[in-house]
Amino acid sequence: MEGMSERAYAAHSGLSRGAVQKARKNGRLVLFADGSINAAASDARRGAMTDPDQQMRSRGGAGDGAVSGPGDSTSYLKARTALTVYQAQERQLSIQRKKGVLVDRARAETLVFRLARQERDTWVTWPTRVAALMAAQLSAEMEKASGVPVLIETAILQRVLETHVREQLDALADLRVSLA
Repeated sequence: MEGMSERAYAAHSGLSRGAVQKARKNGRLVLFADGSINAAASDARRGAMTDPDQQMRSRGGAGDGAVSGPGDSTSYLKARTALTVYQAQERQLSIQRKKGVLVDRARAETLVFRLARQERDTWVTWPTRVAALMAAQLSAEMEKASGVPVLIETAILQRVLETHVREQLDALADLRVSLA
């Protein structure tokens, strides 16, 4: 006998005898003329014809610790694992978005901008709305305190209030919201 028997090749390759018989039947083994197995040539042919993932499973999933390179079964497994992790993270983010835990960043920035604009617009119109009321209250308080009728011009008070509100809004305009 020139080569190995099925049992000897099974022990040599770490496969079961049934797996060796299946590989022989599928043409993944190189045989000598007498029907014995050419171990070196069969190892090479099996390596070329077998899915790297299947090879790892047949070895119990243990690698030899070598650095993986292109075409190496460990690089295939690493890529597959990375893809699975990425898909799991993507599903988790999708679930969090549906639950309302996460919001779209562009939408959040738009809403913050809109809120700030509404706040600014409210403050810009505030002096016009309250100037007459404030002028009347101040006139009444000053008359009560001094006993002399005092008239505070609404237009003057409105201009003073507008000046101070604009200064405050200018100071607030420098604030930036960072959602990072």
